[in-house]
Amino acid sequence: MASLEDIGVSALINIIGAFAFLLAFAFLRLQPVNDRVYFPKWYINGARSSPRHRGNFVGKFVNLNFATYLTFLNWMPQAMKMKESEIIEHAGLDSAVFLRIYILGLKIFGPITIVALLILVPVNVSGGTLFFLSKELVVSNIDKLSISNIQPKSLKFFAHISMMYLFTSWICYMLYKEYDMVASMRLKFLASKNRRAEQFTVLARNVPHVSGRSVSDSVDSFFKKNHPDHYLSHQVVYNANKFGRLVRRRHRLQNWLDYNQLKYERHPEKRPTIKTGFLGLWGKKVDCVEYYKQQIKEFDERLTMERQKVLKDPKCIMPAAFVSFNTRWGAAVCAQTHQSKNPTLWLTKWAPEPRDVYWKNLAIPFVSLSIRKLVISLLLFALVFFYLIPIAFVQSLANLEGLERVAPFLRPVVELSFIKSFLQGFLPGFALKFFLYILPSVLMVMSKIEGHVAFSVLERRTAAKYYYFMLVNVFLGSIVAGTAFEQLDSFLHQSPTEIPRTIGVSIPMKATFFITYIMVDGWAGIAAEILRLKPLVIYHLKNMFIVKTERDREKAMDPGSVDFPETIPSLQLYFLMGIVYAVITPILLPFILVFFAFAYFVYRHQIINVYNQQYESAAAFWPHVHTRIIASLLISQLLLLGLLGTKKAANSTPLLVALPILTLTFHKYCKNRFEPAFREYPLEEAMEKDTQDKASESEINLKAFLADAYLHPIFRSFEEVELLEVRVEKSPPDTPSQPADTPSQLASEPVSPSRSPSPSPPHHLDQEEQEESVTVQHYEVGPPANVYHYGYEHHENIFHYNMDQYNETQHNVQDYIVESPHSYYRY
Repeated sequence: MASLEDIGVSALINIIGAFAFLLAFAFLRLQPVNDRVYFPKWYINGARSSPRHRGNFVGKFVNLNFATYLTFLNWMPQAMKMKESEIIEHAGLDSAVFLRIYILGLKIFGPITIVALLILVPVNVSGGTLFFLSKELVVSNIDKLSISNIQPKSLKFFAHISMMYLFTSWICYMLYKEYDMVASMRLKFLASKNRRAEQFTVLARNVPHVSGRSVSDSVDSFFKKNHPDHYLSHQVVYNANKFGRLVRRRHRLQNWLDYNQLKYERHPEKRPTIKTGFLGLWGKKVDCVEYYKQQIKEFDERLTMERQKVLKDPKCIMPAAFVSFNTRWGAAVCAQTHQSKNPTLWLTKWAPEPRDVYWKNLAIPFVSLSIRKLVISLLLFALVFFYLIPIAFVQSLANLEGLERVAPFLRPVVELSFIKSFLQGFLPGFALKFFLYILPSVLMVMSKIEGHVAFSVLERRTAAKYYYFMLVNVFLGSIVAGTAFEQLDSFLHQSPTEIPRTIGVSIPMKATFFITYIMVDGWAGIAAEILRLKPLVIYHLKNMFIVKTERDREKAMDPGSVDFPETIPSLQLYFLMGIVYAVITPILLPFILVFFAFAYFVYRHQIINVYNQQYESAAAFWPHVHTRIIASLLISQLLLLGLLGTKKAANSTPLLVALPILTLTFHKYCKNRFEPAFREYPLEEAMEKDTQDKASESEINLKAFLADAYLHPIFRSFEEVELLEVRVEKSPPDTPSQPADTPSQLASEPVSPSRSPSPSPPHHLDQEEQEESVTVQHYEVGPPANVYHYGYEHHENIFHYNMDQYNETQHNVQDYIVESPHSYYRY
């Protein structure tokens, strides 16, 4: 059982750790060599260029302006400068609503903390029960501040019941206001968006097989018949997973070719060579450039054959299609209604935005989804209970006294006070954090196996699994296992009828464990988030060993995004801990408040400067956040109800029975009032937006706009002409300057007035970024030694394929032409 001294040691360790992380971040973010790690968002937006100092080689790697080191904490006020509307414009609604969750935590727990500390703590301290039970149970001074210190049958329990009603009312009031605000923000955001493909597109699945007709013909015939005035076009779904793997391998070969071409351009007197054996360690020595050109040529032939197989093999065409309509109203009607008298056929729902589509899962047959979900549910159940083993181990570290009473041989281990304080005050929270580290990745794999077709849905489902896991293992498991270890001697020697009483007294005492967890995860852990140590190390390792071209450098600068599957369940756990212990052990609340305030600053900075969201769901995760906060309220009410039962408070306990009923009624009202805005698109809004479009852009060719919006990536990734920056020896003075639209020049152009400027640390933009002894040239990259024109004929698109011989005196060129009855494209 952690004492005040143990909590103090833990607080000291975590505060020092958090301060060290912040200090390291303040220093590292100022170094030019790390600029792409700590400000990647602005590089992606084209609003920032790499800091390079004049005439000083060292200045390219180390910030020599020592005055900037005096303002190493200026990131905090700068993170607050951007308004919420600007954050929505800069990072999207998902990011803005995510930040609002932290503000909601401060709004909820700020007043609750003040009231609980002023009213409930004095009431608990005056109880004195634990003084008489200290010989039977393992207790500490902190436990005397909890409800466990109140004597059974005491009238003081009316104070706790009154506070529970007050806190529930306040939380419901804040939740209602926030739900109303987020729903309004979502509708406003959707109305303000420009024309987007997902606004006109529906995903139709489980298309019935008709003998003698292709899936494309069936889709076209069905929607022309049932939506004659609004149906526009469709794109069938292909099972191209194998082709995608081949494309990724082809990209790796192209990358090696680019690298060796760069080496040859720098040193034309020496041709790069490679051995053809395993990993280039042995075998025949050949010319690198010619070798990779030949490898890519052979690989392109394999890709062409595989592509033709995908297009012509009926087994590769899935019974699903992206169906586009000429109005938002028509798409809304189709997405939100039944299409067939057989409810298992022609299933339609809103299509994810193109960036949000998880293409691999579109190849999963619809009939197998139910089986997959059942299997994953069973596996999740097994995983949750498997993790009870390490959770119990963590709790054994947190409660050494209970083990000492039945295992005296452990006493020499904890005789030294500092070791004991470390084991009880810091190690349990750290160990629990370690056990939870790999869990989100495992749960994400499980969600993918379930077959969800959008990244946003995958992340929400993973977040749900992670929340259930945190609820059962981290919260309830810690309480049950911790109580068993904590009062092990009592459990072994008392009669079974006394065990409920022991648990009822001991549950509030687990606040000490959660305090240590909050300090490790919510203080030091959040400080480690802003340091970005892992991305920093990976970026520099890639630059040293993997980066060969400027394209590689852009990939190495991986900004990441808000990790919704992990951060949102963790947030919900903090709400759960705060709401449950607000009445039972209020001393935990100040630690919760510090977490919400600190995390808000850190994530605001990261969203503005670092994270680049992969998709935009328009805050579709908010109903889940609201529901789980309501669940936290219900859990707190039921736990208090059970706790008072063990305290034999028969006179006051019945007053709590009505509270869960009122809470559920409130939740049902909010669900009916606000949740439709997150599941459906109002026809009124759709019609209004269509009317505005007709008035402002009456001549828009919507069919051309939607023609390739949901074209499978296999038809994009292999056909695009890419411009790469090539670094070579310094050219003579008359060497032509680089094109005006190169990435390096775009980065140094003045920032658009509508775009927020890049935050500190400021960098001198009075000269172009220069590399010592090099200039920058560009060339077009195509398949080596040949010009490829790929072609296939299928449905509406016609691709032409031929091969011309390569002229070694010219650059490689890759030109693809797609002819369509509706538009003409050149990739």
